[in-house]
Amino acid sequence: MVAVVGAQIAKFGKRADGTGFRDWACAAFTAALADAQMEARDIDALLIAGESDFFTSQINPATVLAQDLGLTGVVACRIEGGGASGQLAVQAGAARIMAGLSRIVAVLGVDATASVLPAPMLRLLYGRSFDALTDGPTGMTATQAYALSWQVFAAGTGLGDDDLARITMAHRARAMGNPAAHLPRLHSRDEIDASPMIASPYRRLHCSPLSDGAAVVILAAPDALPAARRGAPRIMGMGASTDRPLGARPDPGRFAAKTRAMQRACAMAGIAASQVGLAEIYDPYAGAAFQALDALGLSGRPGADLADERFGVDGALPVNLSGGLLGQGAAPGATGVAQVATCALLLSGRYHPAAQPGRVPAYALADTHGGICSNAAVTILAQADAG
Repeated sequence: MVAVVGAQIAKFGKRADGTGFRDWACAAFTAALADAQMEARDIDALLIAGESDFFTSQINPATVLAQDLGLTGVVACRIEGGGASGQLAVQAGAARIMAGLSRIVAVLGVDATASVLPAPMLRLLYGRSFDALTDGPTGMTATQAYALSWQVFAAGTGLGDDDLARITMAHRARAMGNPAAHLPRLHSRDEIDASPMIASPYRRLHCSPLSDGAAVVILAAPDALPAARRGAPRIMGMGASTDRPLGARPDPGRFAAKTRAMQRACAMAGIAASQVGLAEIYDPYAGAAFQALDALGLSGRPGADLADERFGVDGALPVNLSGGLLGQGAAPGATGVAQVATCALLLSGRYHPAAQPGRVPAYALADTHGGICSNAAVTILAQADAG
């Protein structure tokens, strides 16, 4: 098992203060080290998660950030898997420790998608994150592709516009308890319905914001834990999987890669999906949250469970207490790292007081994907004494 001994999530949002990704990375790393009660010299590997060099205008960011963080000389590399980059980097760090190659690993996710490039360039880049030979040249946007996938899923499940509005309102409201959130909001249904249509049925408020952000977790082998962190949450299960591009799938409404990733994570952890007690799921669009809950096996009736408050802070399965991508924001490289950090803090009872549930479960789940779930990663964390 690998322990998450330090965690920090920098503010997500559009930075207009003259700082850049290197500043956010350094601030988050320093805070995570303090949280772990460690020093830079304790780190023997640095894994960087970032979706695209274009977002930061920095090729080979691992070497530059190692220098900035005072880690020159350690093993350093960048992990990339689209929106799944952060989660895949955490899994690579944990695997490195499990293989005996490292004892203490810093995983840093950072991206700047709000303040560097103009919106048309971002749309072009995200289009090229699909199959650049077939999908990218068509001009299809991510919102259009997600909307098509949702339409297929909704037609088979009976979910609709009311459900999209409810989950948007729920996740943005949960972000009110997260000081690092980009869009903490108390939306009304009328406000959502009045927002511009982007790709039917998705309106602007059904979409996550493009964010700048950074997040860090410090991972440690069991024999490398500081005394104060011997009860730190553990990574118990990891799973990842790929899928074909959206148009080549037999069922474009289902996230099959996510289902496979979840099955692999549960098998490694030795638990069933029903034992997961809280989850941070990937919700770049309102409908994708329902598709994730279905694919992960967390709910067979996600619309009804949402309406019944099963996913609320005091529910049986709290979901996206951070606000998720809809509320906390979407900085792709940082997102998966932030999810693991959030789960670790929640399991240890150290998350933001307004979002910390009174009942802390044994197991938590972090779920991320890239593309239209063409690359999925799931990580299961547990309290130190679970199992």
